[in-house]
Order: sequence, then structure tokens, then C-alpha cells
Amino acid sequence: MVFCGGFLALQAFMGAGRQAAVKVKMANDRLRRMQTEETQADVVAKIRKSRSLTESGDLKGALIWLNNLVLQSGLRLGANNIYYILAGMAVSLGLMLFLLKGTLIWVGIGAISGLIIPILGLKFLVKRRRNKAVSQLPEALDVIVRSLSAGHPVPVAMALVAREMSDPIGSEFGIASDEVSFGSKVSTAIQRLSDRIGHDDFELFSAMIRLQERTGGNLAELLRANAKTTRDRQKMRLRIKACSAEGRMSAMILNIAPIALFMLIKFTSPDFYGDVSDSDLIKPAFIGVAIWMTIGNLVMRKMINFRI
Repeated sequence: MVFCGGFLALQAFMGAGRQAAVKVKMANDRLRRMQTEETQADVVAKIRKSRSLTESGDLKGALIWLNNLVLQSGLRLGANNIYYILAGMAVSLGLMLFLLKGTLIWVGIGAISGLIIPILGLKFLVKRRRNKAVSQLPEALDVIVRSLSAGHPVPVAMALVAREMSDPIGSEFGIASDEVSFGSKVSTAIQRLSDRIGHDDFELFSAMIRLQERTGGNLAELLRANAKTTRDRQKMRLRIKACSAEGRMSAMILNIAPIALFMLIKFTSPDFYGDVSDSDLIKPAFIGVAIWMTIGNLVMRKMINFRI
């Protein structure tokens, strides 16, 4: 009896922990904002402002492509903070390299690096967020299909996705649902949702909504077919990723092995390259090696990179 009681208590404790974890996972940024005393309109306005959007939901800023990266990354940088980050990184890296090297060439290299590094970071965040949203899309479509089959209108089905699913797709559908509640057309709200994600699967979803809005038809059946198509595309991407795993691993080894071997020899036997380290051919040779490695990487990327 003592053992059974302890076992049941442990199971209850673990179950409560799992339920708490599920609740935390299911929460999204929009719902957390809605739990405060702010109104729905204020929440939408603040989310749009933090995502570099105007009050009407359109992009703003001097460089639309850069603000579009900020929008799709999900970061709360606003419309102009990215420019301050770029300027700060360019100045700080340029000044640091000037203090280390003492030449103006390194100032330019540091400034260019300060402009490129944040953009590469944004692209990485965009890709990670986009992949997560695409993996959530079939489940979101299933929720909408079940809601429509139960007799709910489209805005209610979208609000159900916003309430039940986590970020990024939970907040994105929540914004779209709020836009419909404020008088926007469903097709317009879904198109803006697609723009905020920036993926072909969401463009297909948006095109299907526009087609149904113009021609009519059973939206639940169309979305069910859309969910199946999206799942099939995801399966194909995973198969291609598995088939190209050998090529990607080969590219990684070919890039890391020469550098790792050079560093190993440098640390274990510093005098190994001592006789040729001052040669005039060393710098051109390293430049040539870097160029050929870059060309090899581009060729291997072209061989293993497929778009679905």
C-alpha cells in the first residue's frame, strides 16, 4: 500500500508538471498581452508597431526589404531600431579593428562586417521562425476545418487557432482574426499573414482563400486538401534533406578538416611552418585557398540545395 501510494503520488506530480508545461507552451505573445487590461485594438496596435508595421498593418521604413526581414523574424525592433543596430555595429567593429591594426583598410572591413553580421542574424531568425510556422500550418488548417465543419464562421475558426496554438502561428492568426473583427476582408487578413511569414505554403493558403472568396465552394474541403498538400510538401522536404545528408556532411568535413589540421599543427608544433611563415607567397596562397574553398562550397550547395 505504501509503494502504491508513493507511485500514485509520483505520477500525479509528474502529470501536473506536464500539464503546466503544456499550458506554458500553448500560450503565445498575443494571448499574454490580451490577459492584461489593454483593449484588443491597443494590443494589435502595439504588436504592429513593434513589428515595423504601420497602424493599418503595412510595412514602413526607408528600406522595405530590411523592414520585411525584421517583420518576418518576429523581433520587436520597431521600424527604425534595426538602423541604429547596423550603425552601432559598423562603428564599433570599425573602431575596434582600427585600434588593433591601425590602418583605414581594416576600418572599412570592420564597418562592412558590422553591416553584414546583423543582416545574416536576421536571416537566420527568419528561416528558423518560418520553418516552425510551416510545421504548424497543417495542424492549424485542421483546427479551422473542424471548426468550419461544426458550423462556425471563418473568423471564429481563425480565433480558435489563435487561442489554441503557440507562436509563431498562434499570434499571427490572432492578428489576422483581429483584423477581420475590425472590418478587414478575410482574404486581405490572410494575405497579410502570409506576408508576415514569407513562405510558399502560406502563399498557397492565401491564394486558396482568395479563390474561394471569389468563386464560392466548400471552404472546409478546400482547406482539408490544402492541409494534405502542405503535409506532402513537408514530407518531400524531409526526404530531400535525408537524401542530401551525405553531401552536406561531406561539405562540412571538407571545410573543417583543413582548418582543424592547420590549427592542430600550429598548436602542437609551432615551428613546423616557421621556415615558410615569412615567405611572400604565403598571403597569395591563403587567398587562393580561400577562393577555391568558396567556389567548392558554392558548387556543393548547388548540388544539394533543392526547392519544393
